[in-house]
Amino acid sequence: MNTIQVLIVDDHPLIRLGVRRALESTPGLAVAGECADLAAARDWLNNNGKADIAILDRSLPDGDGLDLAPLFKAAGMKVIVLTVEDADEEIRSAIAAGVDGYLLKSSDTDQIGHAIGMVLQDTGAFPPQVLKKLYRPGGEEPPPLTRLSPRELEIAEYVAQGYSNKVIGAKLNLSDNTVRNHLANVMQKLHFHNRVQVATLVLQYMRKTRRI
Repeated sequence: MNTIQVLIVDDHPLIRLGVRRALESTPGLAVAGECADLAAARDWLNNNGKADIAILDRSLPDGDGLDLAPLFKAAGMKVIVLTVEDADEEIRSAIAAGVDGYLLKSSDTDQIGHAIGMVLQDTGAFPPQVLKKLYRPGGEEPPPLTRLSPRELEIAEYVAQGYSNKVIGAKLNLSDNTVRNHLANVMQKLHFHNRVQVATLVLQYMRKTRRI
């Protein structure tokens, strides 16, 4: 298996050190580089820096780290935000920018490794505690989950728990393609475009019914 190269972008040396140690202690992962601000990250890209994933802080000395997301995506990299910013609008802006994952700096090293695995499978890494921040009581009623078949609802609930298609398939004894097709039907019925929206809707329902 090819080693996954990860770029770390954070202005705090201790944070970078902790993430580096976590990555270097995980088989199959390696650190491709470290940057402390936007300018250094842009220079790294301009100097033909290559990585599979960027772990990116929002708050950098020379601006919002999210400004780098389009550049990293254009370079073929997955982007995981690792930040202390947990306000609803911060999370929404990151999702709108197309990031592949959003972790809080309170996350442990296992969560970071799990998030990397998720995004490499083209599955968003948005833990339940992050998705819950997207819920706002009141407002427009979301599309009803009653549109879904029992199997589709089951898959949607697993998506809300952060499981990848592969893991969902193993739990339900279904192939990856079957899970993918069910999820495509779920998004079509709910007029959604990604699994983050599906997960958010499920969490809304669970909160309303006091299941979380």
